[in-house]
Amino acid sequence: MIVVFDKPLLLIINVLSNCSYDIAHNNKIQQAMTGGSSSILSEALPTGTVSNMPWRKAGVVHPNNEIYIDIIEEIDAILSSNGAVISSDVSGRIQSQSNLSGVPDLLLTFNDPSLIDDCSFHPCVRYTRFEKDRVVSFVPPDGPFELMRYRVQMKGHHQHSNLAVGNMPIQVIPRISYGKMGNDVGGRIALTVTARSISSLIYSSSRKGPLVIDDVSVVIPFPKFVRTANLNATVGQVVYDEAGKIAKWTIGKLDEKTRPQLNGTMVLEESSSDEISTLGSEEQPPLFVNWKILLASVSGLNVSGLSVTGEHYKPYKGVRNITQSGSFQIRV
Repeated sequence: MIVVFDKPLLLIINVLSNCSYDIAHNNKIQQAMTGGSSSILSEALPTGTVSNMPWRKAGVVHPNNEIYIDIIEEIDAILSSNGAVISSDVSGRIQSQSNLSGVPDLLLTFNDPSLIDDCSFHPCVRYTRFEKDRVVSFVPPDGPFELMRYRVQMKGHHQHSNLAVGNMPIQVIPRISYGKMGNDVGGRIALTVTARSISSLIYSSSRKGPLVIDDVSVVIPFPKFVRTANLNATVGQVVYDEAGKIAKWTIGKLDEKTRPQLNGTMVLEESSSDEISTLGSEEQPPLFVNWKILLASVSGLNVSGLSVTGEHYKPYKGVRNITQSGSFQIRV
């Protein structure tokens, strides 16, 4: 007997067959999450991963076994125009680049783990071991990954009061004014940027030579009544975006001997000439400063040891500290 189904009935059969597959698949996942057998779990994992470590591929091989760790601390701060710290906060993260063959087991120890507060970890970290011994035990993913995040426990000589006037590694002194310029209404701007080695930073013992600050740039937002700006800098390059009313001054490297300066004038919208008395009441947006210092930290947190077990090779290991700006604002 030949049975002929019409199209609506065929559609219903196809939908039901798909549903039965999804139910079976969901049952496997549910059993794995509620304590099912390891075979069920391994079936649910992507192919090519270690069964109990889904972040790690199986059969990883590198011609050169090496691991690099960066301890990066960011300073979020609001400073007044004379360099006084209005508010500040320091957070850190540990970035890793792992090129290790097989399934290595790593143990990372710190010189003073009490400096670490309010931390979060990559799933590869054995959290109970950290809670017990304040060490980071983990089998790393292959390639770049973020091992952990933390907040700096400011205490003793690292208290907030230490981040006072002159204790930031970089200082920006802005002078911006608007008003009558002859028969016209306009504005003037003058910025000076300096590097300060006398700061709250703690430098690595491997650091040699004078202080050098890398990737220095200043973003200058202008009020909406500024039509255009004519800006010149003694060091670096400055670009003004007339549509966004934002200037970016890219300085690059900065040391204590150089004192880059930016000077310029602003042309205001025509309607502003009738509102000269109200210009002072409109808030001038803060400046944003970006910078980075290698081999330096705020907390003084350092790696005291990084051991690799589970494999027979001896990898190359590199560790460095970096301090950089987060949201670093200068009020005008």
